[in-house]
Amino acid sequence: MSELYLALKVVHILSATILFGTGLGTALHFWLAHRSGNAVAIAAVARNVVRADFALTTPAGIVQPLSGVALAHLAGWPLLSFWLVATYALYLLAFACWAPVVVLQIRARDLAAEAARRGERLPAAYRRIMRWWFWLGWPAFLALVAIFALMVVKPDLR
Repeated sequence: MSELYLALKVVHILSATILFGTGLGTALHFWLAHRSGNAVAIAAVARNVVRADFALTTPAGIVQPLSGVALAHLAGWPLLSFWLVATYALYLLAFACWAPVVVLQIRARDLAAEAARRGERLPAAYRRIMRWWFWLGWPAFLALVAIFALMVVKPDLR
C-alpha cells in the first residue's frame, strides 16, 4: 500500500470518528439538557452544540466523502460498486437530516436563551422544534451506522 493511501485512510478514519462521535455526543448532551426543562442549561448546552457542529462535525462531514472517494480510487474499487453507491445514498440521507437539524438547533438555542433571559418557561415553538430535531436525528444516526457496516464488510452484491 502506498504512503498516500495509508495517510488518507488515517484521515478518513479520524474524520469518521469525529463525525460520528461528535454527533452522538452532542446529541446526547443536548437531549439530556432538553429533558431537564431548564432554559438556562438548555441555552448553554445548545450554544456549545452549535459550536461543535461548526468546528468539528462540518469539517469532518466535508472530509469524509472526499477522502472516501480518494481511498476507493487508490484501492482500485469501481466508484459505482454496490457498497459505494449504497454509502453515497446513505450519506446523502444523513446530510439531508443533519442540515435541518443544525437549523433547528440554532432556533432552539435562541428560544431557550430568550426564555432564560426573560425568566420564562420554554415556549411551545421550542418543544415543536425539539420533536423535529429528535426524529430527524434517528435516520441520520442509523445511516451512519449502516455506512460503518458497509465500510467494513464491502459487500459485492452483483
